[in-house]
Amino acid sequence: MASAAARSGLRSLAASAKATAAPAARRRMSSSAHDDAHETAKWEKITYAGIVTCTLLAAYNLSKGHPHFDEPPAYPYLHIRNKEFPWGPDGLFEKKHH
Repeated sequence: MASAAARSGLRSLAASAKATAAPAARRRMSSSAHDDAHETAKWEKITYAGIVTCTLLAAYNLSKGHPHFDEPPAYPYLHIRNKEFPWGPDGLFEKKHH
């Protein structure tokens, strides 16, 4: 019985303290003075400009030709095979014309 009365008293004390406490004033930090929507819009524009720039540079680099070199000489010491592989005379990922 005494514990119930103590709990009830504590509840009413907490409720009255909560009701009388003034809401804490929100502190204005230096960064909160800036407009967040403006910053978001600015970085969105920068991102889109970067995407367009990178896409144009990639298209330019891929559209340029690249040099084709002659086949290197078939040196006899490069592919020495003492016995054949189980899958055939070439390596597993090699395709040669016999």
